[in-house]
Amino acid sequence: MQPTSDFNPSRLARSLLRRSRQGALATLMPNSGDPYCSLVNVANHADGSPILLISRLAVHTRNILADSRVSLMLDERAPGDPLEGARIMLSGRAEQASAAIRSNLRSRYLKVHPAAADYADFADFSFFLIRPSGTHLVAGFGRIVDLTPAQILTDISDATPLLEGEQGALDHMNEDHRDALGLYATRLLGAGRADWRCTGCDPDGLDMMADGKTLRLDFPERVTSPAALRKMLVRLAEEARAKG
Repeated sequence: MQPTSDFNPSRLARSLLRRSRQGALATLMPNSGDPYCSLVNVANHADGSPILLISRLAVHTRNILADSRVSLMLDERAPGDPLEGARIMLSGRAEQASAAIRSNLRSRYLKVHPAAADYADFADFSFFLIRPSGTHLVAGFGRIVDLTPAQILTDISDATPLLEGEQGALDHMNEDHRDALGLYATRLLGAGRADWRCTGCDPDGLDMMADGKTLRLDFPERVTSPAALRKMLVRLAEEARAKG
């Protein structure tokens, strides 16, 4: 069955990847090779790759250290029949974070799971990054598609200035422009009123969160610098105000 013409599988998969905060992680038992499934919290690297914070005392971590192959299922968590919502099954390898990227992964993870600060630096906990090798998207009848990593991940090769200025941009928006974040949420994304704050940005969009709910604001064009980000956020705020 081929997807319908109005269906953009890459965009939907990217949105699910960015919005998901929990997922089902499948690993392989080292002696038998049997599949083992567990519930995990997830965050995202700037390119969209899932970040895990897991303990070496957990079975799934011991499995990963023996065989890094994993599968991660993420779904919309929509009300009603869960099988009617979209979900992605991402396969790949889970790599323990090197010292060079640990600080970045820690920062991005704690923005969306702040309670994890209580144990993130315990000796038995480590950050892992899942490097996708493929993704299977199920989004309803006629909407089942296999996607490559390039179709779901964000190219950040030209976005070093943006990523280096990300924290400053997030702080600025959260401290001085909560009104704009509310407009993005309610008028551009159709969400309810809440104390929305941004938790991450990348060349393709802005991530927001409030009361345990997540939103993804896609940019109409890529941005790769702080100056371009400012212009884009002003533009989107003007569009949101015009909808009032």
